[in-house]
Amino acid sequence: MSKHQTIAFIGFGEAAQAFCEGWGGTPAFGVRAYDIKTDEEPSAAGKRDDYRRFGVVGCGATGDAIGGADIVISVVTADQALNAASDAAAWISPGTFFFDCNSVAPSTKQAAAKVISAAGGRYIDVAVMAPVRPALLAVPLLLSGPFAEEGERLLKALGFHGQVIDGGVGAASAIKMIRSIMIKGLEALTAECLLSARAAGVEEEVLASLDASFPGWGWRGRADYNLDRMLVHGLRRAAEMRESAQTAAYFGQAGTMASATAGWQQHLGALHLSPLPDGFAAKADAILAATGISKS
Repeated sequence: MSKHQTIAFIGFGEAAQAFCEGWGGTPAFGVRAYDIKTDEEPSAAGKRDDYRRFGVVGCGATGDAIGGADIVISVVTADQALNAASDAAAWISPGTFFFDCNSVAPSTKQAAAKVISAAGGRYIDVAVMAPVRPALLAVPLLLSGPFAEEGERLLKALGFHGQVIDGGVGAASAIKMIRSIMIKGLEALTAECLLSARAAGVEEEVLASLDASFPGWGWRGRADYNLDRMLVHGLRRAAEMRESAQTAAYFGQAGTMASATAGWQQHLGALHLSPLPDGFAAKADAILAATGISKS
């Protein structure tokens, strides 16, 4: 791409910022962004700082960001994904590629594809299959839908690592959302198990037993990491897990585990603990204190 071409982000949180970091300070194309957090203070000031920090042209509305853009990348929270596509459809130029990188159910992607396609955009279902940090542009992406092969070539030119998945819109997201039942479910199980153990004063015994059953797993370090992810990203991940429950239901399953995981992610994310304590024990104690639970 050249300086005369433009990429527009809808949403400018962790994922968009990681991608910009991967491109460096002087990408060979223009970058614009709109994030809903600029709609009101106090979040607007922080988001404008993010735009400046990454050398992005910050915009005050979806239309300002994507009007005339060659590529649109949607990276919003799961509960805003369809709204973002609907807003973009009013402004997207015919032929513009719309990469929907949001963690939502196949049915949500299909609904988004319908509105973008009706406006003349070329919609691609993208599943982001790992945390964007520290991978940045190297994060593995799955793409599906009628424009997936063209989209993969465009993303490759931008430095991304994409793989086309057979099937229509929803095929890539099905893989991501079903996988999330396990990955984020393990986070929720870790929280329930080890917060209970800490409250009971038996976490050392429980951790020792887990380490004996799963050698090399490193349960204490993993628990620290999992709690960190839930405390920082729990609200966003809760929205994603509600979409995972919807995905399971679409394929004839109860979605019970995904729904329970959403509850745990919501619970910890809503604590807004900041700054985060260092280490599992300190995090666990802070969570128990915040929820009014005393240790035995």
